[in-house]
Amino acid sequence: MPRSPKHPRILRRFGNRLNRPLPTRDHGSDEIAPGPRTPRQRELAARIDSLSNELAKRQGISRREFLGSAAGMAAAFVAMNQTFGMLFEADLAEAADPERAAERAGKLSNQLVIDMHTHFLRPDTRLTGFVAMREKARDRGWNPDLKGKKQTIQDLMFQNYLDEMYLKSDTTMACISGAPSEITEDWFLTNDMIAEGRKVINGLAGTRRSFAHAVFAPGYDGWMDQVDYAIETLKPDSFKGYTIGDNTHKDLSEHPWFMDDEDLVYPAYEKFQKAGLVNVCVHKGLFPPATERRFPNLAPYCDVRDVAKAAKDWPGLNFVIYHAGYRYAGGGTAEEAWKAFQKTGRIEWVTDLAEIPTKHGVSNVYADLGQTFAQTVIAEPRLAAMILGQLVKGLGADHVCWGTDALWTGTPQWQIEGLRRLEIPEDLRAQYDLPELGGPDSETKRAILGDNNARLYGVDSALALAAARDDGIARMKREMA
Repeated sequence: MPRSPKHPRILRRFGNRLNRPLPTRDHGSDEIAPGPRTPRQRELAARIDSLSNELAKRQGISRREFLGSAAGMAAAFVAMNQTFGMLFEADLAEAADPERAAERAGKLSNQLVIDMHTHFLRPDTRLTGFVAMREKARDRGWNPDLKGKKQTIQDLMFQNYLDEMYLKSDTTMACISGAPSEITEDWFLTNDMIAEGRKVINGLAGTRRSFAHAVFAPGYDGWMDQVDYAIETLKPDSFKGYTIGDNTHKDLSEHPWFMDDEDLVYPAYEKFQKAGLVNVCVHKGLFPPATERRFPNLAPYCDVRDVAKAAKDWPGLNFVIYHAGYRYAGGGTAEEAWKAFQKTGRIEWVTDLAEIPTKHGVSNVYADLGQTFAQTVIAEPRLAAMILGQLVKGLGADHVCWGTDALWTGTPQWQIEGLRRLEIPEDLRAQYDLPELGGPDSETKRAILGDNNARLYGVDSALALAAARDDGIARMKREMA
C-alpha cells in the first residue's frame, strides 16, 4: 500500500485501509437500491465468466488478474455486446491482446476526467445500509474483485475513497459531496468534513485535485446561518441541495422545498451569486412509482417542474441537476424505464429536463450523470444511450456533466470506460433524430467527461492535466502499479 510520509496522521482521521475493487456490473446505494437480477444480466454474468476464464488461461494469468487488466475491461464490454447488441466499441481482438488493450488505455488515461459527484462517509456514520449494498455487489457477482472479501464500513471511508477515485481510475479531479438528514448524525459528511477532505487530498497531491460542496438544507434550523458560515469559512466550490429534504430517511423528511420558492430559497441564491458561487447543484429524480406510493407527499419535489422558473429568474446562476432527474431508481428498474420509453418515447424525468431550454428559453440548466449512467449502462445500455442522446440533443453536449456517485459503485473506471465505448444505435439515432456520441476521444465525450465541468469551475484543462501527471497522487499511483 502506498503511503505518504507527510500525512499519515491526517489520513487516519478518514480511514485506515485500502480496498481495490473493479466494478463491472450495476450497483446501488442508500439513495439507489439495485434492482433484482434480470435474465439478461444473468446471461451477461455467464458470458463474462466464460470469456474471462478462457482468455486468462490463454494469457497465463489468473481470472482475477485478467479482469483487473485493460484486456479484462475490454472483454466485459465484448460480453455486453454479445448480450445486448452492438452498443460498445469493443472486440475480441482487443480483449485477447493485452498489449493492444494496455496501449489504448494508456492513451486515454491522459483525458481530462472531472467527476463532480462523489461520496464517502463520516467515521462515526450509522448508515450501514451502504455496506449491505457492497455485499450485494459481491454476492450477485457484479464486482469480481469483491469476491470472497468481507465488506465493512471501512470500505466507505476516506482512504478507500482516495484509492478508488484517484489510484484506480483515470479521474483527474473530483468533488466531495454530501447529503442532509433530519437526524444530524446521519448527514453523510458535515460541511466541515467535506472541506477537510478537499484539503487533505490537495495536500497529498500538491496540486488541485479535489473540490468541495457545501450542502444547503432550506427550512432546517439555522440553515441560512450555515450558508453564511460555509461561504465565509469553508470556501466551498459550489453548493448542493436536496429538494426532497431528507433523502436518507424519507419517512422523516419535514423540509422538502421547490427550487423556485421565492421566499424560502431565493435569498440563498442571492448569497451564492454575491459570493461568486454560481453553480447550484440540486438532487432530483430517484423517485420511482413504487416510492411515490409510499411517500406521495414528496413526489412533487422530486421531478423537474421547478427548474425552469428558477433558471429564468436567476440567469447568473448555473443549475446543475443531479442524476439528470432520472426517476427509475431507488425501487424501480432500468427495464421498467425502457418499457415506458418504448411506449412513449420519453424517459421520466430526463426528457422533461432536456426540453427545458427549448420550452423556456434558458441556457443555464445542466445535467449531471451521477449514478444514472451507472444504473442504466449495465442493466439496459440502450436506455443509457437514449438518456445521453436526449440530454445532448436538448441541453447541448456542452451542458451534460460527468458524475459517478462513487464510492457507492466502487472505482468509477468502469463507468468512464462505459461512456468512452458507448454509442447510440443507428436505428435509434434515425428514429429520434439524435447525434452520434463518437469515439472514445470524441469532442462530445471529452466535453462530458471533463471539459464542461472544467468550464463551470474555472479549471484550465491543459494546466490541470500537466499538473496531474507528476503530482503526489500520480507518484502514489505509479508506486502502486
